[in-house]
Amino acid sequence: MTPAEPMHLVVIGAGMVAHRLVESLRGRDADRRWRVTVLGDEGRRPYDRIALSTVVDGGDPDALQLGAPLLWSDPRIELRADDAAVAIDRDEHVVRTRSGARIPYDRVVLATGSTARRPTVPGTDLRGVFVVRTVDDALALRAWVEERRARLGTVRGAVLGGGLLGLEAAGSLRSMGVLTSVVQSSGRLMSAQLDEGGAAVLRRLIEQRGIRVLTERRTRALSGTPSGEVGGLVFADGERLDADVVVIAVGIEPRDELAVAAGLAIGPAGGVVIDEGCATSDPRISAVGEVAFIAGACHGLVAPGYAMAEVLVDRLLGGPATVPEADTATRLKLSGVDVASFGDAGGISPGALEVVYADPVAGVYQKLVMSDDARVLLGGILVGDASAYASLRPMLGRQLGADPAAYLGPAGGTASSGELPDDAVACSCNSVGVGAVRAAVTDHGCTDLAGVKACSSAGTSCGSCIPLVKKIMTTELARAGVETSTALCEHVALSRPQLFEAVRIGRLTSFSEVIAKHGTGRGCDICKPAIASILSSLHGGHPLDGEHSTLQDTNDHVMANLQKDGSYSVVPRIPAGEITPEGLLAIGEVARDFGLYTKITGAQRIDLFGARLEQLPDIWRRLVDAGFESGHAYGKSLRAVKSCVGSTWCRYGVQDSVRLAIELELRYRGLRSPHKLKMGVSGCARECAEARGKDIGVIATEKGWNLYVGGNGGFTPRHATLFAEDLDTETLVRTIDRILIYYIRSADRLQRTASWLEEVEGGVEAVRAIVVDDVLGLGAELDAAIAEHLERYEDEWRTTLDDPQKLERFASFINAPREPDPSLGYVAERGQGRPARQDERDAVARGDSAVLIAGTMLEVRR
Repeated sequence: MTPAEPMHLVVIGAGMVAHRLVESLRGRDADRRWRVTVLGDEGRRPYDRIALSTVVDGGDPDALQLGAPLLWSDPRIELRADDAAVAIDRDEHVVRTRSGARIPYDRVVLATGSTARRPTVPGTDLRGVFVVRTVDDALALRAWVEERRARLGTVRGAVLGGGLLGLEAAGSLRSMGVLTSVVQSSGRLMSAQLDEGGAAVLRRLIEQRGIRVLTERRTRALSGTPSGEVGGLVFADGERLDADVVVIAVGIEPRDELAVAAGLAIGPAGGVVIDEGCATSDPRISAVGEVAFIAGACHGLVAPGYAMAEVLVDRLLGGPATVPEADTATRLKLSGVDVASFGDAGGISPGALEVVYADPVAGVYQKLVMSDDARVLLGGILVGDASAYASLRPMLGRQLGADPAAYLGPAGGTASSGELPDDAVACSCNSVGVGAVRAAVTDHGCTDLAGVKACSSAGTSCGSCIPLVKKIMTTELARAGVETSTALCEHVALSRPQLFEAVRIGRLTSFSEVIAKHGTGRGCDICKPAIASILSSLHGGHPLDGEHSTLQDTNDHVMANLQKDGSYSVVPRIPAGEITPEGLLAIGEVARDFGLYTKITGAQRIDLFGARLEQLPDIWRRLVDAGFESGHAYGKSLRAVKSCVGSTWCRYGVQDSVRLAIELELRYRGLRSPHKLKMGVSGCARECAEARGKDIGVIATEKGWNLYVGGNGGFTPRHATLFAEDLDTETLVRTIDRILIYYIRSADRLQRTASWLEEVEGGVEAVRAIVVDDVLGLGAELDAAIAEHLERYEDEWRTTLDDPQKLERFASFINAPREPDPSLGYVAERGQGRPARQDERDAVARGDSAVLIAGTMLEVRR
């Protein structure tokens, strides 16, 4: 029997909700009933619009793309990313596109989203006035600010609108060093989400970040310059505010023009009217997301859009699903300003009771709205400390089961959330229920956070639900009898952070002492390097001293990087990439004399490849005599601090990034850590040193330095999170000191700073409270640890050269002196290096060979 031809679904719009619709349909359409064409107008694959501020901050737009490549390579799915729909012909069942194509359909979905509302005042068409709804908008805003800074030096900015989008836009401008003002027509910020008390605390938090707040200001016009650029704002009372860039964020409007032209029913204030199954007034046409009007409103949030997408997929496959009540919970994504609002935040429900906690000194305002019997949670507002949000939001409309006050105040974030009902929502962005998170553990065998996220999609959007998801996972693993051991390995029952503290408090100084007190057996390839790293972090010491020498992996054991051909690479330290002509000549001469392949690395260093084991000390001696030292390319420690040329040479530079980068690299060189550390310092917001891709990133501002934490490249690239702004150099260095020591103490083995921040209870806010606010009283202790590191630092290459016993290790053969290995022939690589001599080629031809025993060559000759 010939299979039926699949029906054709045309999705108009290529945003987040459209992506969710297509992804869900592809996953659930087991009978292949549908093929899909997606029409977009931006020339890009669907991307995460929630994170557009990262593009304004200099992030990579491609990092926002949604959907695995397999989704868009599926033959049943066609993405026409730059061919927007221009009309729907309901009589012929055809969608016409910008390119002139006529696409027949069985069903159409309108997922056109919304557009930014512009105030009806003169001047909004001036150059330098922006709305930020797309990647191109974000890139244009950033380019404008950079050009203004290059021409004017100081850039003044204004944001019209003090809601969620306006405050996030203000945060992005401020991070670029723009002198920013937020202009709000009403009397308080986030007036749709916060009450007077919450808005007052939010205002103080915003102003503490250097952003000016102007409320009850109605803009009469945007003034311009003779060249047609924006020059400022004129208010209704005649007051003026100078501005070189203006961002408009006064609300959104549904993009319903296609629906209007097609004669579909439209809501009173716009938006396509849909029923509980997402159908419009034409049963062949549906609408989802911000363009859809249901239950008297259009919702400008992603969570209701995702819910509609899932309902529509169910209907397309013959199901009866209906659109649930919209989840309007919101959370402000502005670093250092923690704000959340959910449910009946205004307390307008009949008989509603309000439980309030306020600490104006600490900048915290928290309110729960309860039913008249104080049992059922109706809504809430959390400002300054929203750590309880993940526990509270899923309980909306349910009995809390505890005193509401237990969720508020300093201990509020620790309130129980492990016993939530299955139908409670764990992740509102992706509409993932608590039951789905539990099923990831019980039905699909997931035993870690990464697996649960991949299996359930929980926590893969804004990430605010990750603490809750992790707690549910841990509770379910324990209930299922799955051992969730945090043991370092089979020989050490403690986790790495626990072992670190045990070694520190017990003042243990050797592997034998650690194993005798906290372990069993003789150790393994997991615990040996980990304990070696802990001992080095606490006490320093050379990697080849005493027992240390038996704990190192191959690279640390020889203080060079083993390459795939059995040779080694050598990387001298070049702080911040700054090097003298004499230094360049010295490295060049070493490479020439030893026949090494040279390459400038991505970290502004010179890597010398092809060194034999017995050559390493001779190469080090030449480099040390020329003023170089080990670059620790082989260790789990600081690799390098990348830098642009900064204000020394660059016309855009506002701070001396090279000087700071050198200071940081010399300060943290040799600091052993759970994983390698990379840093970057950029001299201006143009970000030429790519600091936000580093574990520690520093970007210059007009007032000082912005500090970013938790970025990294590799298989899971992450952008670093803004940690603090406009720091003076002394405060910046002290803050980095404390972050690094706290990371070294509390991270798991081989855990980069990005995943560490994700798993720290309370995330970056908790780390900030510890290292900046010193809430645990650890500041002096963390400072002392860095001081001790600085005092004991020694160059490992120089120390090895001064110790004959250590030098004995560097021999190609265990039973022969340290001399060249004649059985190995070397060839030039990419035109570099020394070709093999005739006697070396002859030795290979004769079959002279060697045997590898425990990492050392044993000479065998015929």
